[in-house]
Amino acid sequence: MAASGAGSPGRLVQYVVVRSDLVHNLSWNLGAVITQACHAATAAIQLHYSDPDTQRYLAELDSMHKVVLGVPDEAALSGLSKSLTEAGVSHKLWIEQPENIPTCLALKPYPKEAVQPLLRKFKLFK
Repeated sequence: MAASGAGSPGRLVQYVVVRSDLVHNLSWNLGAVITQACHAATAAIQLHYSDPDTQRYLAELDSMHKVVLGVPDEAALSGLSKSLTEAGVSHKLWIEQPENIPTCLALKPYPKEAVQPLLRKFKLFK
C-alpha cells in the first residue's frame, strides 16, 4: 500500500491525526494544536515530495482535501503510527521539540479509498 502511483483512481486526501487530550486534558490552546497539525502535514509533504500522489495533490493546489481526525491520547497516536507503518502507509509522526512530545501525525496524500479503512474508527477532531 505504500505507493499507489499517479494513475490511482479516486480523490487524493491528506489525513492528519491529532491528540485530542492536548486540548481537553492538558490545556494546550487551540492555536498551538493547530500549529502541530500544520507541522506534521508540511513534513509529510516534504518527506514524500517526489511521490506521484504527492505531486498530483500539489498540482491541484486550489482543491486540496485534508481530513483532521482525533485520537484520545499519546498511546492511541503511537499505536496508530505503528499500525500505519506495519501496513506500509507513509506518514510523519510529529514529535514536538524540545519537549519530545508526540502530538500528531500526517499521512502523505493518498487516494481516500486506499487508507480510509485504516482510519475508520477515528472521528473528526473537535
